[in-house]
Amino acid sequence: MSVLDRELQGVLTAFREARPNDDSSLIEKAYHYAAKFHAGQLRASGEPYLSHPLAVARILADMRMDVVSVTTGILHDVVEDTVVTSADVQKVFGDEIARCVDGVTKLSKIDFFSAEDRQAESYRKMLLAMVNDIRVIMVKLADRLHNMRTLGALSPERRERIAKETLEIYAPISHRLGMGKVRGELEDLAFRHLDPEAFQEISTAIESQRAANEDYLVRMRQTVVDELKKEGIPARVEGRVKRAFSVYQKLKRQKISLDQVYDLLAMRIITDSVKNCYGALGIIHNEWRPVPGRIKDFIAIPRPNLYQSLHTSVVGIDGKHCEIQIRTEEMHRIAEEGIAAHWKYKEGKRGVQDDQRIAWLRQLVEWQQDMRDPSEFSSTLKLDLYPEEVYCFTPKGRVIVLPAGSSPIDFAYAVHSEVGNTCVGAKVNSRIVPLRYAIRNGEIVDILTQPGHVPSKDWLSIAKTSRARNKIKHFINASERERAIEIGQKFLEKEARRLGVSLSRIAKADLERVAAEYGAAKMEDLYAALGYGKFSARQVLQKAAPDQVVEAPPPPVPPPAPTTAGPRSGREADDAIIRVRGVEDIMVYRAKCCNPIKGDPIVGYVTRGKGIAVHSKSCTNVTNLMYDSERRIDVEWERNVGDSFPVKIIVQTDDRPGLLHQLTTILAAENANVRSLEAKTNFEDRGEGATIEMTVDVRDRKQLDKLCSAMRRISGVRDVERPHHT
Repeated sequence: MSVLDRELQGVLTAFREARPNDDSSLIEKAYHYAAKFHAGQLRASGEPYLSHPLAVARILADMRMDVVSVTTGILHDVVEDTVVTSADVQKVFGDEIARCVDGVTKLSKIDFFSAEDRQAESYRKMLLAMVNDIRVIMVKLADRLHNMRTLGALSPERRERIAKETLEIYAPISHRLGMGKVRGELEDLAFRHLDPEAFQEISTAIESQRAANEDYLVRMRQTVVDELKKEGIPARVEGRVKRAFSVYQKLKRQKISLDQVYDLLAMRIITDSVKNCYGALGIIHNEWRPVPGRIKDFIAIPRPNLYQSLHTSVVGIDGKHCEIQIRTEEMHRIAEEGIAAHWKYKEGKRGVQDDQRIAWLRQLVEWQQDMRDPSEFSSTLKLDLYPEEVYCFTPKGRVIVLPAGSSPIDFAYAVHSEVGNTCVGAKVNSRIVPLRYAIRNGEIVDILTQPGHVPSKDWLSIAKTSRARNKIKHFINASERERAIEIGQKFLEKEARRLGVSLSRIAKADLERVAAEYGAAKMEDLYAALGYGKFSARQVLQKAAPDQVVEAPPPPVPPPAPTTAGPRSGREADDAIIRVRGVEDIMVYRAKCCNPIKGDPIVGYVTRGKGIAVHSKSCTNVTNLMYDSERRIDVEWERNVGDSFPVKIIVQTDDRPGLLHQLTTILAAENANVRSLEAKTNFEDRGEGATIEMTVDVRDRKQLDKLCSAMRRISGVRDVERPHHT
């Protein structure tokens, strides 16, 4: 028996154990079909290519997926990588499998790191594919999981691209589908390739404490088992050490050292009923003191992906902190396997029927149908894919689930659009709070409304959810556009009077022709563009009635302002290295909130009377400003410019001698001028940390990234960041 035949037997055995009543002949048929067309093909590792589809099928069989999913796993690359067409698959295997194979093939062609417009469209295709048949994304997740396990054979560039895509897209999707086991493995594998030094450092630190941690968990486990047995609560108890990527996230987020990660060690109690879950919680709290604020009840209020458990952190043996999760066997299966744990399929219909795990997905597709700005679509998708949730209540007891940091405005729009539009205030737990208030778990929120009240533009800097932001933008966009049309029409009339042009003598067709030249579908669009200051009324009149516009001698030109783009003599100002595509002589300045430097992806925002404000695309203000796509404008860095940019860098470190010298040595090696530097000890930090703030001149983003990477490699450096001010 060949290696591939043995792999097939492994798939069949796993499938038959999970689904003893299902026919597996289709899987064998798919194997022979795929073997014929993949014959002679090899993976980058040198293995027969068919080993990959078989590994994907095995992952799906282990997930207890249906025969269509497992068969699709074997066939998922035949259309993309061989001469086989979708029609061929349909003819041999039927409509259902052909549809799933076609869906996976289309997902494989998505480039998540292409130009923004294409990237946003790729996201939309992925969401729609998931809504149509969730099995498509299940096969894709299995495909990605095996690819990540065997990523080492690829070039460093491809490894980094695939790992980044996994961390930003596929791990969050598996989280939203409740697949904790898959999510955890994807995150750790991606982390290993994206930051191998940090991965190795954390893994080594955890490994160095392994013996002590295992001894501690054995002692804790034995105490828990004994106490539960005394009370007659049947349970199995497992111990674990926190995953490397989770540790890394916590160190980075809280800027702490490894010995300050209090939930590094965890235990899981798996019992037979909800009643015994709460009984076990009482026993644990009777034995050890719970840590305030660390008790969470996801049984009474499950997460949107249907995850259920009781969470608590206690000060355990020897004063060490330990996190404990308590759940039933059924809850454990759902937490580990998510949507695959309760696979439902009805004859004649596609995919999972009426499952809450994809209700969020349908809402997401609905909310983002009208979102036109690609960068905002991408950023809000990532927020919606991987939120940290808070659970709050209406006064009548309805549970509202929102992303962490959500405000009463988000809550209001989650209740109803009209409640959001007419919101004037909010009460939390019967106490008046500002609209910027961040709602916390378990709070009761009562929205105060007033008929006739309308949303404010300021709300965009407060709202966190896609739903709220879209509703606010829709309202503001309509009112701003009306105002811009009115202003633009007045500009045109005023300029016509100044130039002695009779608008009544200009044919409507000529004005519409000019509007079309400027990309406006109708006159209202032209007026709006004039109102936003995208071009001048004089330009429009010169194009529409050249015979009526008399060229007057231009007024004396004052010395160019430091923010005017275009050719300069002598040394160029910072902002002269940015130009607006297709437009000359327009005021351009770098926004102070994010201070973009050469190499940063940038976007322009048309202001009224101040020219073009240029922001980094990662600036937190961009999403708030770009509520109207008409005010967005393409800008780019000029080539061959040697100017430097002052950039603030904040370094969080351990407080130890010689570290500052190491940092300045790196700066000197890169010939980076230091404008200012301040170091201070964080006395309140139990880890004896320090903060070093410096302003450094850099040539471009590439040099900045090189400096930050070198600093992060210094022993004792916890984090290096470039702050953006909102």
